[in-house]
Amino acid sequence: MEERSLPENLLMGRNPVREAIRAGRSIDKLLVADGEMEGSARELLRMAKEVGIVIQQVGRAHLDELCMGGRHQGFAAFVAVRDYVTLAEMLAAAREKGEDPFIVVLDGVEDPHNLGSIMRTAECCGAHGIVIPKRRAVGMTPIVAKASAGAVEYLPVARVTNLNTALEELKSAGVWITGADMSGQPYYQCDFKGPIALVVGGEGQGISQLLKKNCDFVASIPMKGKIESLNASVAAAVLMCEAARQRSL
Repeated sequence: MEERSLPENLLMGRNPVREAIRAGRSIDKLLVADGEMEGSARELLRMAKEVGIVIQQVGRAHLDELCMGGRHQGFAAFVAVRDYVTLAEMLAAAREKGEDPFIVVLDGVEDPHNLGSIMRTAECCGAHGIVIPKRRAVGMTPIVAKASAGAVEYLPVARVTNLNTALEELKSAGVWITGADMSGQPYYQCDFKGPIALVVGGEGQGISQLLKKNCDFVASIPMKGKIESLNASVAAAVLMCEAARQRSL
């Protein structure tokens, strides 16, 4: 049996978590034991809320198991393996290269291997960055970094509170939004040139109806077999490769 070890990106204890927040490190999630709401704990929670960190209350037994008996003092945080960027920074980086923005927006991808695989393909296809939501989606974990085969070092990732708001920001910057959904026209008939954002849904659910309404266009991948859909990372790869092909013409 493989020996268990602490997650590489886990911080435990009030002081380490507090200093990480003060230093501006990107924190995917803060776990707080039930009942830890008094004194210094209250101040720490206030700091986390002010910078928009996702906070999840859990049983103390859960923290004990996660931290493998370490002194967590009711607090544990998962730190991103790389700092996130803002949408504005992502768009500015594309413009500095003299290129039309090519952004990939992921709606609820929860499997770290899928996210890592998507990042690897996005980097290879010339995307300028990936946008993920803070909730109900995997963040920049060590497993994601490993699955990305090094792409994590080159591809910026923005983590936003609301994907619909992010799409509106992209539209304001002149970016056209294309959603991936079976109701759309075949992807090879779609125009992926110019400033675009490609919205891809998570495992099993696809993109939300509200997100789809905010898309300017919808692209589909025609299915010939008995299986109705592709894995999220494979579907994203098909669309990104078509975008890369068109943008290189």
